Amino acid sequence: MDLTAFDPATANLEEMGFMCGLEIHRQLDTGKLHSRQPSILWDYPLEEIPKDWCQVERRLVAASGDAGFVDISARFEAERNRTFRYIVSPNAGLIELDESPPDPLDENAIDVASLIACMLNAKPTSTLRTMRKTVIDGSNTSGFQRTTLLASDGHLVVDDIHVGIDVILLEEDSARHPPGHRPEGGLAIYTLDRLGIPLIEIATAPDIQSPHHAQAVAAELGAILVDTRRVRRGLGTIRQDLNVSIACGDRVEIKGCQDLDQIPVIIENEILRQFGMHAYANELRHRHDMDPLPPSRADDDVDLETTTHEILTTAIPLDIVDVTTAWSTSEHEIIQRARKSGHAFLGIILPGFAGLLGNKGDSIAGRPSPRLGMELAGAARLAGVNGMIQSDELPGYGLDAAGLDGLKAMMRAGPKDACCIILAEDWQARLALEAVVTRARQAFSRLPREVRAVEPDMSTRPMRPLPTGARMYPETDLPDIRLDPVRWARIRSNIPLRSSERVHSLTGEYGISEDQAQQIVRRQIDEIFIQGVEGTLDGCPPLPGKAWATMLLDTTRAEIAEGVKIAEEAVPWSLLAISLHAREGGLVTRDGMVESAQGLWQTPSSPPLSFDERVEIFSMKALEAGFVPAGGDALDAAVQEAVQEMTPLILERGMGAMGPLMGAVMNRLGGAADGRAVSETLRKAIGDMTAQ
Repeated sequence: MDLTAFDPATANLEEMGFMCGLEIHRQLDTGKLHSRQPSILWDYPLEEIPKDWCQVERRLVAASGDAGFVDISARFEAERNRTFRYIVSPNAGLIELDESPPDPLDENAIDVASLIACMLNAKPTSTLRTMRKTVIDGSNTSGFQRTTLLASDGHLVVDDIHVGIDVILLEEDSARHPPGHRPEGGLAIYTLDRLGIPLIEIATAPDIQSPHHAQAVAAELGAILVDTRRVRRGLGTIRQDLNVSIACGDRVEIKGCQDLDQIPVIIENEILRQFGMHAYANELRHRHDMDPLPPSRADDDVDLETTTHEILTTAIPLDIVDVTTAWSTSEHEIIQRARKSGHAFLGIILPGFAGLLGNKGDSIAGRPSPRLGMELAGAARLAGVNGMIQSDELPGYGLDAAGLDGLKAMMRAGPKDACCIILAEDWQARLALEAVVTRARQAFSRLPREVRAVEPDMSTRPMRPLPTGARMYPETDLPDIRLDPVRWARIRSNIPLRSSERVHSLTGEYGISEDQAQQIVRRQIDEIFIQGVEGTLDGCPPLPGKAWATMLLDTTRAEIAEGVKIAEEAVPWSLLAISLHAREGGLVTRDGMVESAQGLWQTPSSPPLSFDERVEIFSMKALEAGFVPAGGDALDAAVQEAVQEMTPLILERGMGAMGPLMGAVMNRLGGAADGRAVSETLRKAIGDMTAQ
């Protein structure tokens, strides 16, 4: 079996039956969806969480869905038998703890989600009916997530390709682990600050044509969301999932695709994995004298696969062996740690798997090689163990060749058999080995439909089975909401400009540069810019466009905030407008703007002051600090003195002498110097001298 010649980057994806869709989840910039709590996050590591925050513990069990049976992913989580500890943040209460019925859907969240649906050409549902989606990994205290279908049958066009939008959902975000915390063993810890923040979920049809097209679609969806100006921004506010399959594999959902640049790599690696797993399945079938697996899942014989499964129950048995004595002399760190912890050393054999499990670091054309060993180890980790020792990576872990022979003899493994060893508490090791055997039997068949997570090397690991419709049932605590056509029409009539349209408007109407316009739009301060230049910003007369754009983009606001020890976002834009107005009016030098603005900010103002009164105080602060620009006579005198002293330098360098001359004039004038006025006067003086 040779996979080295296969390269997913150059393969004919259409012939391979490539299918791909995206699911985008983005937090909305509103209050929580079903409680009237603010959407605030506290990024405390576990050890720094305030002691007065309440903590509660829960255990969850799987319940049947509306169809009458338990969803496979819910049943899997229930078998892990974990305890969940919830840390109650200041923006979490009885609703987040599932001790009180939820409030109705947040009206602002409905409006924002409807706006996004309009921008995606989707059709609204007539009635908003909230459903419960079973989630028992602990990320929801209730054991379910509330989700509401808002619209469907939309579309967008990316790279001249029509991409359907199947559904648009409005749902709660889940609880999260404290920063740096990873669940271990039977305990998982969550904070409730994120629980209930509104999410919009956008699911595309499988119309994506290639890995790079997936990247382009994700970028366009992200841009549409940002252009609403109603979504939260920053790390963790957007999550992108990929649904990927090829004909010889099956659909998997890949979680955690955060970086747009990584999407093509993740998809290509998944294509390679599915292709490789199909090759491994046929190699295993060959070794066990079974008929080969067809190249497409559409050609599977259901009866034959059922018979194959029955055969494998006997061919790949769950015979657990205690192999503690095989490592009795090993000094390897992992082995020593397991011995000190009193862990069991348990193993199973996999008949016919020798040489197929692979080694860590194996690669094909620079990509992580498909490895059965990694698939089996991923299954074991779902039981809470750290990993698995497998025979293709032995000798190792303190076991030499003779020790390996002894291990195989102890387990009665033949030359074509592989061995898998788990070091953990006895119950956990047995659960992990059961998962390994189940996964090994699956290796003979089509890839299982499952949810997978992205690893640092852009490969993926299994998380849980792909959920089914069995996990959905109606939310009994909330009434249906009729989506009024008048409301939808109002939202449709107020679709915001796209970023490109905003940039074009700024450059065309206000004469600023393309770069400035793009930065202003990217920071979402174009409305502040327009208010400034049109004279509608808190009473300030119109400001010059280029100078106002420069001030909005420079560090003036941050410098003011630092001096008065407040957050940059707390500095009002009107304070910057007053500063620029004063500078343009000759009331303050450029160097004095920040200090004078800080003085104005710290001046008591009750009742609120008019614009003219604030300008007067600003001017007084500038005068007290010596930041009033020098008059024309003083400036001319300082320039003439500097020019006379540096005449040889001017004659030698011409305008190249501006730097030294600027320094000399500024030193003479001190705080009364205005850089722009000095520069203009010096340029004229140098020009007059060099023209003679």
